[in-house]
Amino acid sequence: MTAGKASRELARFALLVALAMVLSWLESMVPLSLAVPGVKLGLANLVVISALYKMGPRQAAVISLVRVLLVTFTFGNAFSFAYSLAGAALSLLVMLLLRRTGKFSLLGVSIAGGVCHNIGQILVAMAVLGTADLLWYLPALLAAGTAAGVCIGAAAALVTARVKF
Repeated sequence: MTAGKASRELARFALLVALAMVLSWLESMVPLSLAVPGVKLGLANLVVISALYKMGPRQAAVISLVRVLLVTFTFGNAFSFAYSLAGAALSLLVMLLLRRTGKFSLLGVSIAGGVCHNIGQILVAMAVLGTADLLWYLPALLAAGTAAGVCIGAAAALVTARVKF
């Protein structure tokens, strides 16, 4: 790889991580007043799923991990890190596996990612609090993850069709 190509790739990664961070920050500024705490749209996943489809799994994983780390160091704490990392990791793993099968559309992959992000976070919450009582949140979180996955997937379909990475 030439120095110029390496510089362009590093700049692309930095730009996408910065975009994911800005989307995370913007999302934190818009409170969703739903009956279930912690429900979010997952705007940063727009960058991750777009990178998955335009750049590949390794690049999407690096962008996701770096975003989680930087957002935690900038705005979060140890608990937010655990929740964010679990949600991002499970979501990305499932999206990678489903995309690899070739049987799911970008929208289907995004919906599964949104749902699995919430499952990852509820599993961490149950481990931290030492109770399975939190499972009563699961139906609402699954519905929220599905709705978020549809929105983010539709936006990612537009991005991947129109933006050159």
